[in-house]
Amino acid sequence: MPYAVTNDNVRLYFEETGSGTPIIFLHEFAADHTNWEPQMRYFSRGHRCIAYSARGYTPSDVPPSADAYSYKHFYTDALAVLDHLKIEKAHLVGLSMGSYSSLQIGLNAPHRALSMTLAGVGSGSSLQNLEAFRQHCQANAEQFETLGSAEVAKVTREAPGRIPFLVKDPRGHADFYAALARHDSKGSANTMRSFQGGRPSIYTLTEAIRKVPTPALIICGDEDDVCVEPSLFLKKHLPAAGLTFFPKSGHVLNLEEPALFNEMVERFIALAEAGRWPVRDPRSVAAG
Repeated sequence: MPYAVTNDNVRLYFEETGSGTPIIFLHEFAADHTNWEPQMRYFSRGHRCIAYSARGYTPSDVPPSADAYSYKHFYTDALAVLDHLKIEKAHLVGLSMGSYSSLQIGLNAPHRALSMTLAGVGSGSSLQNLEAFRQHCQANAEQFETLGSAEVAKVTREAPGRIPFLVKDPRGHADFYAALARHDSKGSANTMRSFQGGRPSIYTLTEAIRKVPTPALIICGDEDDVCVEPSLFLKKHLPAAGLTFFPKSGHVLNLEEPALFNEMVERFIALAEAGRWPVRDPRSVAAG
């Protein structure tokens, strides 16, 4: 099995296919590298595509301590995969947790990002509800440890942002949550406790976000309520951001609407590579 090794000696399992300008896919909390298969198959026709499982997600290593699961570990892990493959810079395509890590690369290592696709970004960012969200993450982490992934999956599969997937594609939804049920419960608990429950709200990063010139595509499902406002916020403050909403869609955008997702990301990457996705022209900003 191919592994990249991080600065703290965590092995990250990855797969790659295709050739051309590289794209690295960063998965969400409930997923792993396998959930990018529709994109790996499609984009590898013209790009070198890499998908990896984050720390805590087998067959990557599962560090025992929650201290090894901070948001800094997660975004630098993506860079470790690129370093292992001797890739200087790549297009970043992230969903949810993976979008947050992609954004952090844009903030902290912009020279490594050709572009950023931020799908389903920003859940848990509300400053008004931040403490409640963090308490929920701690409780959810304890559920993973005491009940196991299979039992937690039975509950989370009916979360509001997941229902559109269930309505559209019951078979795909069932497969997705069958995979979640097999996740390492300790890894999921530590990720929930430290990454999800410890990362800064994107609303506290406004000034830094305004300085990121990297081309960005923000994708949000119009029924993914917790991500609508953060998506609008990022559109307003990221200088080179475009925003699209998928109608009648929830959180799992790349699997709910794979054809639409691939079409939008393909167009965005082509424009970014052609230098045709610039920062917003100040003349287009309404006064007042």
